[in-house]
Amino acid sequence: MVGIVIVTHGNLARDLVEVTEVIVGSCSGVIPVTIQPEEGIAEIARKVESAIKAADRGSGVLILTDLFGGTPSNVSLSFLQEDKVEVLSGINLPMLIKIATNCDASDLKELARLGKAAGKKNISLASEIMRKKV
Repeated sequence: MVGIVIVTHGNLARDLVEVTEVIVGSCSGVIPVTIQPEEGIAEIARKVESAIKAADRGSGVLILTDLFGGTPSNVSLSFLQEDKVEVLSGINLPMLIKIATNCDASDLKELARLGKAAGKKNISLASEIMRKKV
């Protein structure tokens, strides 16, 4: 099972896990890390490292972040390791649902690809969808 760590600004990580659990049930192995404005880089790095250790079940850890280039992503990138830790930025609810429902069946690289594809696929502009149906 691939471990999942979500690192975001504010309480977004925790909230995404709560909503995902309402939709698909328990997300054991998904660990949210919330980053508050008053926290320093060293403290954030300790929180991320602790979450990685807690999430790791031997098949690697996928870290999901909210914004590439932001502090959660930048700190997470320092833990990037080939075949052990991957970082996927731009988390959204469809991405997390896909990942949470496939973390038992996929290896780390495949799970990251599935999550990226689901996240992209589920971004839509309603007016474009409505035009196609008319």
